[in-house]
Amino acid sequence: MHNEHVVKQMVNETKKQEQAKGNTKGIQWWQLSLIGIGSIIGAGFLLGTGLTIKTAGTSMIFAYLLGGIIAFLAFSALAEMSVHDPQEGSFRTYAKLAFGHRMGFVSGWMYWISGVLIMSSEVTALSIFTQYWFHDVPLWVFAIIYSVLALGINLLGMSNFGKVETVFAVIKLSTLVIFILFGVLLLLGVISPGAAKMHAGSVFHMSNMFPHGFTGWWSSLIFALFSFGGIAVIGVTSTELKHKEDVSKSGIALIIALVCLYVFSLFMVVSMVSWTKIGEGESPFVTALSNFPIPYLGTIFNIIIISAAFSTMVGSLFSITKVLISLSKDGDAPKSLSHITEKGVPLRALILGISGLAASVIVSFFLPSTVYEYLTTAAGVTLILNWCIILSSQIKHRKTYMTREAVHTFKMAGAPFTSYTGILLIAFVLCGALLRANERYGLFISLGIVLMIFLASAFFTKERRG
Repeated sequence: MHNEHVVKQMVNETKKQEQAKGNTKGIQWWQLSLIGIGSIIGAGFLLGTGLTIKTAGTSMIFAYLLGGIIAFLAFSALAEMSVHDPQEGSFRTYAKLAFGHRMGFVSGWMYWISGVLIMSSEVTALSIFTQYWFHDVPLWVFAIIYSVLALGINLLGMSNFGKVETVFAVIKLSTLVIFILFGVLLLLGVISPGAAKMHAGSVFHMSNMFPHGFTGWWSSLIFALFSFGGIAVIGVTSTELKHKEDVSKSGIALIIALVCLYVFSLFMVVSMVSWTKIGEGESPFVTALSNFPIPYLGTIFNIIIISAAFSTMVGSLFSITKVLISLSKDGDAPKSLSHITEKGVPLRALILGISGLAASVIVSFFLPSTVYEYLTTAAGVTLILNWCIILSSQIKHRKTYMTREAVHTFKMAGAPFTSYTGILLIAFVLCGALLRANERYGLFISLGIVLMIFLASAFFTKERRG
């Protein structure tokens, strides 16, 4: 018996050593980067950037650059905490450790609710674009089909989920890279634009850059920031990495890729077509390419936008499920939601996410379109507010990390000054949202959501003590 006990100890110690070396089953850092791309680039960018262009003119390029800088600061804070203290609950656990249990509750539920609303907007876009081919089929039929498919992919487990999201990410990357290369060939004269004109020389003319003045650019920043809003998925999914210290590599590669894709593709859009011809009801990419004789353009981009929206929806379901499990284990959600099946699938948490999606889609049919738009805007604002919590948590934890001798010593450059800068820049962006009515209402609704969650946290804390 004694020898058996010793053998068990040796086996457990070996497992610990293997885990410390990163020799565990999991995904590679580049797969996590691709999952991030699949979860972030959705219909909001491929379709919704028309609003940003109408508001800011060609200066929206600088809005996306600033958005990338803010996203990089928020991610750097999250990466530093993830490398020094890996936690299953990621950002919400760091908030709890830094500011108490209630802040962890608030951060987690903020993320879950905003994720459900974002999934709702994506599935609505999916249904509308699928109706392009099937005019007589009601939208709710497509909503059910896509919801079931999203649930099915998440039921496949992490390994298969990663493969599916990687495929979708490659489709998005290929589309934007091909679009950028097409624009470069046009600019260099390798491809003749025919009757169409290239506007690259006028992109940086002041009249085109700030058609609505500085305030127009300022109010557009919130939309640019929304395009980076899903970066927290890197932290949530980092526990699935084969080498946990690679989280910083994954995130940095992701943000660099996003900034390059956003900036260069949008530059090509406003080079191919005057920004004044871009509307809110059509994808700017379709508007730009419509100047050229490309057969089946509508069908091609419809398929691309559908794949983009669907992968964002699938990734959102996965990330909010991970956060819900963490909430459940901490007693901030029913304990039964942390149940994992024999195949390693959190079925109950997934079903709750799909139920939340179904409820929000049903509500969207009864709410006026403007009110529903306020809710989805509020979801994006709520995600951005969570970045402030991440940066604040990193400021609080940094003193502890700096006193440790860690094997992996990723440090946020310039912290804590860069952390404070990130918070100030987010505040600057949110103040710009007050300049336009729709954004202003969305901001107020998001603050109301945060307040309700905070009040609910008091009740749950009381229940736990009782």
